[in-house]
Amino acid sequence: MQKLIRLNGFKQSTVSHAAVGAWRHPDNQSHRYRELDYWIETARTLEEGLFDGLFVADVLGVLDTHGGSMAGTLKQGVQTPSTDPLLVVSAMAAATRHLGFAITVSTTYEQPYALARKLTTLDHLTGGRIGWNIVTSALESAARNLGHDTQVPHDERYAIADEFLEVVYKLWEGSWEDDAVVMDRAAGIFADPAKVHPIRHKGRYFSVPDAFVAEPSPQRTPVLFQAGVSGVGREFAARHAEGIFIAIHRPDLARKIVDDVRARAERLGRDPQSLKFFAMATVVTGADDAAAQATHEAYREVISTEGHLARLSAILQLDLSRLDPDAPLEYVETQGIRSVLEIYTRLDPTRRWTPRAIGEFLGIAGGGAEIVGGPVRAADQLESWFDEAGIDGFNITDPMPLRSYRDFNAFVLPELRRRGRVREHYDGTTYRESFYGAGHKRAPDDHPASAYRDLAASPNHLWRTA
Repeated sequence: MQKLIRLNGFKQSTVSHAAVGAWRHPDNQSHRYRELDYWIETARTLEEGLFDGLFVADVLGVLDTHGGSMAGTLKQGVQTPSTDPLLVVSAMAAATRHLGFAITVSTTYEQPYALARKLTTLDHLTGGRIGWNIVTSALESAARNLGHDTQVPHDERYAIADEFLEVVYKLWEGSWEDDAVVMDRAAGIFADPAKVHPIRHKGRYFSVPDAFVAEPSPQRTPVLFQAGVSGVGREFAARHAEGIFIAIHRPDLARKIVDDVRARAERLGRDPQSLKFFAMATVVTGADDAAAQATHEAYREVISTEGHLARLSAILQLDLSRLDPDAPLEYVETQGIRSVLEIYTRLDPTRRWTPRAIGEFLGIAGGGAEIVGGPVRAADQLESWFDEAGIDGFNITDPMPLRSYRDFNAFVLPELRRRGRVREHYDGTTYRESFYGAGHKRAPDDHPASAYRDLAASPNHLWRTA
């Protein structure tokens, strides 16, 4: 049996996401990101296509690195304005039955106790359909406006994230025993106090002494995603992630990342195949190749190269406007997302990557796989990319919101389904069951979260000293 291709939608609650400038196209609906119906319609469309979930990106500040100003970002609508993706999940969940929701939240600017409660709440309200895309944040503007004088150094952000995860694992997995909620009306006991435990966490970055305020949700720990593939990011993913998001343009380069992270996970005692890799892909399709190509050309006409450079400058925390636009980009240590810089300076030496060349190359796909063609050609490209990269699925962008996913459902999915490459039905009721099969609602036994499931029996294990 052939390996099934898993699918997530990939969006951000903003005007211009991966296809920077696409909002200018007369058919583009991205300005409706602030409308509830827009998100409900998106979720229903994805569920009609039997997508696993919707992966929602986020930023916490205005992109103001390029040219030392936010002017270009505002003119081009580059991830600004942007709203909080957590707040639309309940509405989308109410309109669907199976679709999961992987929401981006930063460990650098949240508190673990508060975030654990928010995600537990959503996991309850959705019946176990929540995932968390763990990020450490890379914008200087976010740091300035969220309580820091300057950006926390790159590697320290991951150290904070490691401890953050330890705290939430204790809250989600260890604070409440499985049978703590008894709801005995006759005896007047809702929860057994002997089975709810303080976690007594005291570490370098966080002090969380008490019991969790929320009772366990269907998954307890949400499905954990991670997107950083720098050296420290890969190690973090190997330790914690169940889903790994890769934004890269060639399947052979993706394969190197997949193999490396899986090898790291195995060294840490995890089943390497339990890590599911999703590559970013943009699919422009139509009734035939000619129609798809015409649509692609129309989209390309409105893409902003300057907007892409503004976005890339912020991601890298490197002002590309100060560099020679036609000189090869060189790797430097920044406090931004180093893995993106590595792609163009180390991983792919086959091209002469200058700032101008990168800006033009990003196009409608934003650095991920770009698939253009009618049903057969698009399915061929997706299959080939999937098999060569050794991934588990794709995070599919929508350069033309609402239309892009409808086109994918109408033209590409029937061909993939005919080939036996995508699911015919949903398995189970939770997001994690989409990954591991019906009945697998909890994090796998070899996942670090599982180490905190029996804290009551080992109270000394609750303590962590700085």
